[in-house]
Amino acid sequence: MLHAQIAQTILDGFDVYRERFKQITDGAQERFERAQWQEIQRTSAERINLYEEKVGETVARVTADFDPGALLDVERWPLIKSAYIGLIDPRNDDELAETWFNSIFCGLFSHDNISDGTMFVHTTRPSLRAHARDPHTRLYRPQGHLRRALQQVFADYRFQVPYEDAEGDLARLDALLHSNLPDWVCKDPDLALELIGSVFYRNKGAYLVGRLYTPDEQWPLVFPLIHREGQGIRFDTVITDEAEVSIIFSFTRSYFMVDVPVPAELVAFLKRLLPGKHIAELYTSIGFYKQGKSEFYRALINHLATTDDRFVMAPGVRGMVMSVFTLPGFNTVFKIIKDNFNPAKTVDHATVVQKYQLVKNHDRVGRLADTQQFADFRFPVGKFDPECLAELLEVAPSTVVLEGDVVLIRHCWTERRMTPLNLYLEHATEAQVHEALYDYGLAIKQLAAANIFPGDMLLKNFGVTRHGRVVFYDYDEISYLTEVNFRHIPPPRYEEDEMSSEPWYSVGPMDVFPEEFPRFLFVDLKLRRLFAKLHGDLYDADYWKGLQAQIRAGKVIDVFPYRRNELPEKALAE
Repeated sequence: MLHAQIAQTILDGFDVYRERFKQITDGAQERFERAQWQEIQRTSAERINLYEEKVGETVARVTADFDPGALLDVERWPLIKSAYIGLIDPRNDDELAETWFNSIFCGLFSHDNISDGTMFVHTTRPSLRAHARDPHTRLYRPQGHLRRALQQVFADYRFQVPYEDAEGDLARLDALLHSNLPDWVCKDPDLALELIGSVFYRNKGAYLVGRLYTPDEQWPLVFPLIHREGQGIRFDTVITDEAEVSIIFSFTRSYFMVDVPVPAELVAFLKRLLPGKHIAELYTSIGFYKQGKSEFYRALINHLATTDDRFVMAPGVRGMVMSVFTLPGFNTVFKIIKDNFNPAKTVDHATVVQKYQLVKNHDRVGRLADTQQFADFRFPVGKFDPECLAELLEVAPSTVVLEGDVVLIRHCWTERRMTPLNLYLEHATEAQVHEALYDYGLAIKQLAAANIFPGDMLLKNFGVTRHGRVVFYDYDEISYLTEVNFRHIPPPRYEEDEMSSEPWYSVGPMDVFPEEFPRFLFVDLKLRRLFAKLHGDLYDADYWKGLQAQIRAGKVIDVFPYRRNELPEKALAE
């Protein structure tokens, strides 16, 4: 029957996507072993772009293979959906297959036709499945001898490159676990270590992920591994703190490459380790960002249906390019492009879209917020605060449209809500100010190390996460660091030059003068002086030029998503 053939063709396209996704992911171990750092960045971007590429191919195929009159008859799609459900029921990636179906449907029809009858607005997958089980894991029972269990971990996780110093790593990890955990835990005869069988790869690191547990308690357990070229692989540290593990799986990080035979099982396991994370973020963290988008949307419509929350303008200084609104009870901001920009801005609409795509594909090093792009959101008028709706209609009438009692948002990005850094500093203690400014400078340096220059580095364009990390989130002026021309301000030619309101030197479109940063970034002299003590090197053009030289030489600079614990010698000797 025709509807069954269409369903099969859609699923065939999904299989092509999944096969290529797995090929790219399966190459992660070899790239890590060979220290192919630039190839890792290239394949990471390729895998991100793969979904839209294969959706486009599948839409083209069904359009070519089937009569348009039948294919584009929306009344036929409940039957196609029903046939598709029968095809995906036996699969281990059935929830991903639902999202794929939605993508194909949206590639064929306008969003006016979206309904639960024609696509999977709500999932048909049961939350607790008959086949649900833990992902493949390895279990270790120390029975009071942690070091012995760690030795078995080393034996079970082998690479083509040898460990640099297995005995030294064993001693460090054993000491760190005894230092991080209560003594009774280490001695508990019922203590178990459980590690996911697949290794998680990202950038220059590899991670063993699992948990420590007793009959009464549980701790996340992560072993980061690094490959020091010419020396071997080493266990860098061990992490058992939930907040630190949460940062490793943060929305500000690139996506992991990890073999995932049954995605729902792995996500359920990770959710047990990190109960504070929504499953949308966990799916996204392992590379299934479209599934993350589906889970986010379902959570959003459920929140709107079950609460009295209304959209309001986000706190902070109004943007020159974007207008930002939020739901107070939903930890997300919604960003739309204004119809007209402030004259001080030289970008256009297409450039802004391009900048957001750059961030999507690039290594975010924990300092750039991930975004999801949505088209044709429809919300009831009653879900908007009147002042918020009036402002959106005023600044973006081509994007925000009132259709009777429905608000249509033609295009927007969603992003995790954070506290703007300028607002955070207004209410912070002296210690919090010191820590936030230190992390602000570190964020700029780590972005630069990843070949990213924020452009507009004002405090209002950075946010503070719930873990106290400073993250950049205003992308309209972002560029590659290597595109920027960092210059020293030339000495004045005459005494009058210093008194002039205009520069006495030429300034190109990509010229940046770091000596000007202090007065641009900080009106508050106390903050200006503190930042100069913490990160004064950022005011020197030679610092930036040095980073550019390293990047142009092909060096991929280390940025670690965790604290690199170093134990005192006494602990290692015990």
